[in-house]
Amino acid sequence: MLCQVLAGQSHSEETLQKLQTIDWGGSGAEEDTFMKRTEAFSMNVHNGLANPATEVVKCSLSKGDYLYFHYGCDGQDDRGWGCGYRTIQTVASWLCFNWSPPKDKVRRPPSLLDIQQALVTMGDKPGSFLGSREWIGTFEASLVLDYFFDVPCKLVHVRGGGADLEHVAVKELHQHFEKHGSPVMMGGDRDNSSKGILGVCSADTGSYLLVVDPHYYGCQLENAELQKRGWVAWKRVSTLDQSSFYNICMPQTAKE
Repeated sequence: MLCQVLAGQSHSEETLQKLQTIDWGGSGAEEDTFMKRTEAFSMNVHNGLANPATEVVKCSLSKGDYLYFHYGCDGQDDRGWGCGYRTIQTVASWLCFNWSPPKDKVRRPPSLLDIQQALVTMGDKPGSFLGSREWIGTFEASLVLDYFFDVPCKLVHVRGGGADLEHVAVKELHQHFEKHGSPVMMGGDRDNSSKGILGVCSADTGSYLLVVDPHYYGCQLENAELQKRGWVAWKRVSTLDQSSFYNICMPQTAKE
């Protein structure tokens, strides 16, 4: 189910130029399908989202362009198992636009099969993993992003409970977005749904995470509609599962 761009949300010339910086692997006869492939994805889906609170103390956001990957966005129905892969693809798209990997590395987000093959090649998964519907998490994300883009990742473990989420996770995320600017991937044990995190906001009333949720399944929606339906939204940290631990995969993209 590869849906085309909605009327009224056609990409601007500037955006199309940015999309063309990604090598999607097509050449020659495949060039005609380039626009169909790129126009099937929404871009920078958090744009236009209001701050989550009126009295904001500090707000740190991802910097740079990215594409929104979600269930079924490339025609493969991965509902129930592919959320981690989709979050990796969203982060990878940011790297395609904003990071310069070595010349022998790919310049496009890896496919679901690419991700599985990489994990098998690295020896992290057995051969039976290829073509399976097994979940992956933040640890696998760190391996995959390093494999395809030569970007190291910092893994942060946050124990369950409101205090660690409010203080440890929020502090780490502020520091990350201020220094590196890249999206991050977050997942846990009881709360095992992968999430893309594009920002963090601290307010007098508590802290909020800007969540880009890969679990949406359907044709492309306008950014405003994705936000209205809650697929892209500020989530209060206190609404996360307080009995779950969380791991955060943070690509280390700052130039030393």
